Amino acid sequence: MPPVGASWRTNKLHLPPVFASLCPLRQVVCGAGAEMSTITMAAVRRSLSCVPRLPWLLRDATRVSSVCSKRGFTAAVPFPLAQYGGRFTVTMIPGDGIGPELMGYVRNIFRYAGVPVDFEEIQITKDSTEDVFEKALVCIKRNGVALKGSIESKYGDVNFSSRNATLRTQLDLYANVLHCRSHPAVPCRYPDLDLVLIRENTEGEYSMMEHESVRGVVESLKVITRRCSDRIARYAFEYAKRHGRSKVTAIHKANIMKISDGLFLETCRNVAKEYPEIEFGDMIVDNTCMQLVSRPHQFDVMVMPNLYGTVVSNVACGLAGGPGLLSGQNYGEHFAVFEPGTRNTGTSVAGLNVANPVAMLNAACDMLNHLGLTQHATLISDAINKTINEDLVHTADIGGENTSLDVVQNIIKEVQQAMKDGEW
Repeated sequence: MPPVGASWRTNKLHLPPVFASLCPLRQVVCGAGAEMSTITMAAVRRSLSCVPRLPWLLRDATRVSSVCSKRGFTAAVPFPLAQYGGRFTVTMIPGDGIGPELMGYVRNIFRYAGVPVDFEEIQITKDSTEDVFEKALVCIKRNGVALKGSIESKYGDVNFSSRNATLRTQLDLYANVLHCRSHPAVPCRYPDLDLVLIRENTEGEYSMMEHESVRGVVESLKVITRRCSDRIARYAFEYAKRHGRSKVTAIHKANIMKISDGLFLETCRNVAKEYPEIEFGDMIVDNTCMQLVSRPHQFDVMVMPNLYGTVVSNVACGLAGGPGLLSGQNYGEHFAVFEPGTRNTGTSVAGLNVANPVAMLNAACDMLNHLGLTQHATLISDAINKTINEDLVHTADIGGENTSLDVVQNIIKEVQQAMKDGEW
């Protein structure tokens, strides 16, 4: 095949064969003596406008991995590759607080990195109607993947259900994965921290079933099922197996909640028997928190019910430097949603240009890995790591004096330098 940009004589307007075969107006364009109306000519000009971009489209096609190691047992069905070097469409939900400004940073960096992703944005806030929320669910189901900020909840309103929890339940995003790693240049108590928290995402205390049986007496139902316990335990062991991890620890409170957490622990033990090559242990959740802050290196992969995951995840993020660094991944059988790891809205610092954008940018990199765009993910991820660990551009939450824009501009600089040097 001739190089892109060469002059082909196979059709009247010198279209490259790849493009000509896709053009719905080919017969009109190439037909000898065909008379074209003004409307047809305008359509042809619009079609031909993308010919100069063809080299970039073909380049992007070669950068989509058909087998992506970093998909790392997402539990979701492998994402279909974009055809003809095309682009992916991803749902974007900015959410409340700092979410909208962080999404703007993601768009900007993606543009400089040439990421072949288009965002379909739907804004959900605590004040959004049910119709808007349903529209967002349909959008995620259509696209299969979403990048999401946290949506603020309404405290004290018994008629309002958490949008975040409802979204995860409606899409059956049963596995939340948080990879907790420390950065050499970020002050933290324990260097070389590297552990994975896997949290059941759809039941437990987050079933949102509570009522006031009589005045002054409230009952909240904690739902634990064998089915959900089995699939999250199996997910954890498969994750450990595929990522070369040697140990899985189940976190529970079965000494007090003997039936509910007892079922979870029993199920984990049964699944562990199918993976004799992986060490299995269990630990009570309150002891887990103490062990995390005193001897965190004893943990490798941790699996736990929903509420314990909230507590332990925040402790782990604190150990790694704070909520502004780590991303969270939510997977189901059919859909995947990516967000900052601690799910904070950051309302108190919204619009002040001080929020750390790294957690959201890492979530965007996780999303690119899931889509198979591994080289784009690596390009941006490397730029983030250089910004933090070599250039030492830090926001105030990790001990620095830089603004959000300072961090983003430095990441863009590193991306441009890597592309100039041909490092990807």
